[in-house]
Amino acid sequence: MLRVWQAECADLAVRKYQTGMTHFFCQATPGAGKTTLAAEIASRLLLQNMVDLVLCFSPSLTVSDSIQKTFSRRLKCSFSGGLGSIGQALTYQALQYLNNDFWETLRKYRVFVVFDEIHHCSGDRVETANAWGGQILEKIQGLATFTLAMSGTPWRTDLLPIVMANYSNPEGALIVDYQYTLGRAIQDKVCRLPKIVLIDSHKLSTSSSSESIQHFSSICEYLKESKGSYQSIIHNFKAMEHILSLGCERLASLRSESISAGGLVVAASVKHAHSIAKMLIEKFGQTVSIVSYLDSKPLKDIQQFREDQTQWIISVGMISEGTDIPRLQVCCHLSAIKTELYFRQVLGRILRVNGTDNQQAWLYTFAEPNLAAFAERIEIDLPESCMYSTMSTSEYVESISLYSDHEVHTNRKVDLAPPYTLDIDEFPTMHDVDLLHPSGFDELQLSEFRKRVISAFI
Repeated sequence: MLRVWQAECADLAVRKYQTGMTHFFCQATPGAGKTTLAAEIASRLLLQNMVDLVLCFSPSLTVSDSIQKTFSRRLKCSFSGGLGSIGQALTYQALQYLNNDFWETLRKYRVFVVFDEIHHCSGDRVETANAWGGQILEKIQGLATFTLAMSGTPWRTDLLPIVMANYSNPEGALIVDYQYTLGRAIQDKVCRLPKIVLIDSHKLSTSSSSESIQHFSSICEYLKESKGSYQSIIHNFKAMEHILSLGCERLASLRSESISAGGLVVAASVKHAHSIAKMLIEKFGQTVSIVSYLDSKPLKDIQQFREDQTQWIISVGMISEGTDIPRLQVCCHLSAIKTELYFRQVLGRILRVNGTDNQQAWLYTFAEPNLAAFAERIEIDLPESCMYSTMSTSEYVESISLYSDHEVHTNRKVDLAPPYTLDIDEFPTMHDVDLLHPSGFDELQLSEFRKRVISAFI
């Protein structure tokens, strides 16, 4: 059964297509059910004989796998791209590996193309587009009969325009066809009410052989007035121990009512993830699963966690936008990435409702100034600092492909592309992360922790 917002948006999209318009942009808060919406629109277009085939693109193999299952279930047919399929789910990374025969075949049919989390693709023209955006503009824009773009966080940290998006002129504000806000999603009981806990310290001190001892009264003061980095906070033993203790305490409370409730830790690196796992197991007696971009079977591990009762899953570059694990209700944000887009996508992992009675959602992070600001304006679906794109610029930031020979392949067969694609926004750039080499983290001493709880939408 469709949710009210999904039915509203599907009606609006199909009506727009029926008038001869070819593109529709939906902004819906993370966790609201955008994949189900897209499958519903595809079903209606097929039933009304407006299209012959459906193609879906998304930023990661994890999300692509979820899309394939949802579309196959809704359309009641195969969605694997093989013989007899009505369509296929691919990653944006796969675009560059699709050969001419693929595109020539598509030109013979009416095709509905879905772009999930379209903010990964930038550019208003081929010359200034990033790798994925350029492929869309060059190969898909003129080919598709209808297109649907979706995003929970429709902006880019580099402020470049999102591909195939419309902006006001000259302001550069994004124009969407349908918006489903987090506030409404909470009111409709589609998403959980988030509570964000900002952890600070009254007493911080640093010492080294070359410098005298320095004292600070908050994380903000430490970051502002010393050479220290946020990395030194998230890797510090006492800080890690404190935030994980709060997460474990909250998860234990939730599991007293629902044994399936789970927690997510977003780690800064594989080494960091294993340190966190060791602490959770040895200090707090927790059951733990780790998924990272180095794993040979990440989809299988995520699916197993989705179905079992393991307490924690620790992610490095795997669980961010679009990953559907409704039993997640607690998150410890220990990533080095400090962008608003990433913060909101991580929060979205614990907002999906399920059938249990207690639908609380708790995110724990440190009171780093940027993260605190993001938490304080979580009620604003499109923050003013993010809502404008630079429409006229000679500068161009090329996106970096993170696929490399060092990555191991999954066992899943993908015909026309590498079988593994990373969640690119889970990896830091020089603008997102402190670049201080992670050494000497425990030269920083923290004590007398305090916390501030931000309860939005009440």
